[in-house]
Formats: sequence, C-alpha cells, structure tokens
Amino acid sequence: MTNVQPSGVSASLERDDLLAIYELMLLSRLLDERQWILNRQGKAPFVISCQGHEAAQVGSAYALKPGKDWVLPYYRDLGVVLTLGFTPTEVMMGLFARVGDPNSAGRQMPAHYGHRKLNIISQSSPTGTQVPHAAGVGLAIKIRNEVAGKIVDDAVAWVSFGEGTSSQGEIHEAMNLAGTHKLPVIFVCENNGYAISVPQRQQMGVEDVADRAAGYGFPGVVVDGSDPVACFEATQAAVERARRGDGPTLIEFKCLRLTPHSSDDNDRTYRSPDEIKAMKQHDPVIMFEAHLKAEEILTDEKEAEIRARIKQQVNEATAAAEAAAHPDPSTLFDHIYADNLKR
Repeated sequence: MTNVQPSGVSASLERDDLLAIYELMLLSRLLDERQWILNRQGKAPFVISCQGHEAAQVGSAYALKPGKDWVLPYYRDLGVVLTLGFTPTEVMMGLFARVGDPNSAGRQMPAHYGHRKLNIISQSSPTGTQVPHAAGVGLAIKIRNEVAGKIVDDAVAWVSFGEGTSSQGEIHEAMNLAGTHKLPVIFVCENNGYAISVPQRQQMGVEDVADRAAGYGFPGVVVDGSDPVACFEATQAAVERARRGDGPTLIEFKCLRLTPHSSDDNDRTYRSPDEIKAMKQHDPVIMFEAHLKAEEILTDEKEAEIRARIKQQVNEATAAAEAAAHPDPSTLFDHIYADNLKR
C-alpha cells in the first residue's frame, strides 16, 4: 500500500487544465446545491450529494478518455459524469425523470448515471453491483486482445464505490478475478468515513481499504481526496499500468462528506456540531480555489466570470428539465424485455 502525498503540481497538467478542473469542481458543487433546493421545494424526489468528493471525482475522471474507457460510477459521482461529458441539462433531466434523461429516459432513480455514447454503464440501486460488472468489462477487453494476439483495445474499466460497499462480497469476487487475470480495471474507493450513518471503525478492522489490494496481488494506493491534482496523478498512473497490461489498481481517496448521506438522512443525529464545523474547514472546492489564487492561476475577476457562467448553466438546465416532457406511459416496458418477447 502506498500513500500519495498532496503536491498541488503535476507534470501532465497545464494551467488551462487546472482551471478546467476547478470549473468542473465548481459546476459539480453548484449543480448539487441546486438539486437540494429543488428537493426542499418538493420538486425533486431524491438527492444524493457529491459535496466534499469533487476533487476526487473530477481529478480522477480527468485522467480517463471519454467514450473510450468504460466507466461504472456510483450514485455520488456527479463530478465524474460531468467531467466525462454529461451536460447539466442531462443531469437535471435525470433528477426530474424526464424523457430526455440519458440514464434511462426517466425510468431510473436520480443519480443512477448511464450514458451509451460516453461508455458510462448504469448501476443498480443495491450497492456494489457495478464492481463485478467492471471486472467483466476488463475480462472482455483482455479476451479481445488475446484473440487478436496483440493489444487492439487498450481501454480500461474504471469503477467507484464507497468504503461501506467495500465490505460487500461482490467486491472480493471482482478484485480476486481482476487480480488473478491481471485485468485492466481501476477500482476507486471514495472513503468519506461513513456508510450512511455507520462510522468506518464499525465497518472494518483496517484503517485503509487500500491495504486489501495486497491480498489480491495488485497495488493499493491511498490519496488525499481533497487534492484534485494528487487524485489525477494517482489515476493516471493506474491507467497507464492497466493499458500496459500490468493489471488492476485499487485507489482509495480519503474524502469528506459535507452533507447527510442523502436528502432522506439527518446527519445531525450521528455527527457532532464540532465534527461538521471541522469538515467545512477542509472544503476541497474552497481549498483548491485558494491554491490556484496563491499560484496566480486564478484571479478574483476570473472566479467571478466562471461563477456567473456556471450559474447561468444551472439556471438554464433547471428550466429546460422542468419544462421537458414526461415519459409516455406506453414506453413503460421499453429496454426491460427483449423485443421478440413483446406482445
């Protein structure tokens, strides 16, 4: 197991990349905050938040190739799907369950992301089911290359989950398969310390989920999930390893969950006011913003320009989704049964 220390710099990222990462993090935050407002207004049925995970999600997804690599996110990965090409309007279409929703044309729960053109595979609501799917994608890539006798497909499968999910049996099966066959899979654990309301100390007997990788024969890496540059670099190294045919990596991002588990949860019942206050002091969006200003990459004027542009995007996305059509009831069974079974 390796600890990756935050550096704030990367040989692979230019100033424009850092600004793009900042803008994606801020877009994730402001779009997330709008969803909570809509929920409290009674317009959105359910919200599961990415707040506190933006650096890990955007930094990691920035190392992938949209439409080439296969991505199996979990429900908290708003920053991941925005980085890979989801538009704010598509996100809102999913929240309102409109027919223009790319996840399922309005038939999935909110935040169950999927997008055919972007190679984003939709997940089930039970946690962890996407992880064996990722191992299966990795196995398919390997078989394709073995049949060809050379690397004709160097795509990777990137899959994410929380530390609570890492206790599920599917995780063991997927990692064992990937380790045994050296599959091109990037396992990403976004560890925010809570499985809904259960703290990590009551979930597992180890401090770092990444320690488990050694048992499957591949590297495990612990990264500060508040540093998008460190998250990018760790993912980039894992992607390069997978493309070379050297097998999987488990990356554990230590994140903060700045909100309750979901819009149906109240974290004041199991978190102290002091803990919540301390978390806010390490908000990854604010910290990265301060870092970019200290490095004279971001100015107050540029920040104001970016915030105004994002606010307009969020407003337009909200209005478009609210005005969009609901799915037609006649399409209820579309994409559920094979066409030749329809009557």
